[in-house]
Amino acid sequence: MLKVGLTGGIGAGKSEVSRLLVEYGAVLIDADRIAREVVAPGTAGLAAVVDAFGEDVLAEDGSLDRPRLGSIVFADAEKLAVLNSIVHPLVGARSHELEEAAAEDSVVVHDVPLLAENGLAPLYDLVIVVDASPETQLDRLVRLRGMTEEDARARMAAQATRDKRLEIADVVIDNDVPLEALQRRVRDVWADLVRRARTGRAASE
Repeated sequence: MLKVGLTGGIGAGKSEVSRLLVEYGAVLIDADRIAREVVAPGTAGLAAVVDAFGEDVLAEDGSLDRPRLGSIVFADAEKLAVLNSIVHPLVGARSHELEEAAAEDSVVVHDVPLLAENGLAPLYDLVIVVDASPETQLDRLVRLRGMTEEDARARMAAQATRDKRLEIADVVIDNDVPLEALQRRVRDVWADLVRRARTGRAASE
């Protein structure tokens, strides 16, 4: 099994890269999706979030109002740290369960937005960073996700710097390129991952 950490700044296009890797055969463990599952209605995770931030972070149907919570924590580093202390251990435990269930010869890709921020690089055989310029990130967040520029900048500022992400990268995928070029690059990266999985070569070897 080759354990790959995949990360990138918000708006860098990491989701497209993970989608392509799954098409090629990767086993994807999506930290964002798991993070939603562990705070679903009725979970201990949601109860802990409400205890920390109050019932104002609940939608009318009792689910977590993620935009409301996001507007609170991404503008306040201390509150973001509180949220992370609740969610990250739950995500880690579930991710481990899913990894254990994968076949022994799998390429397991952990899609982890905050990999750099939380010092998680040593957990993986290889780290892939999807990179885009801050200008590209901001444009995508405003134009494609409908964020205000203020909200987009706050979310970008709450993450690791571009340089900090690149420092932990074994492989960098440039996503300031047309889709066709991105697809070619991901296909080449996938071929290398498969070779590593078959030969047992980690990034440092």
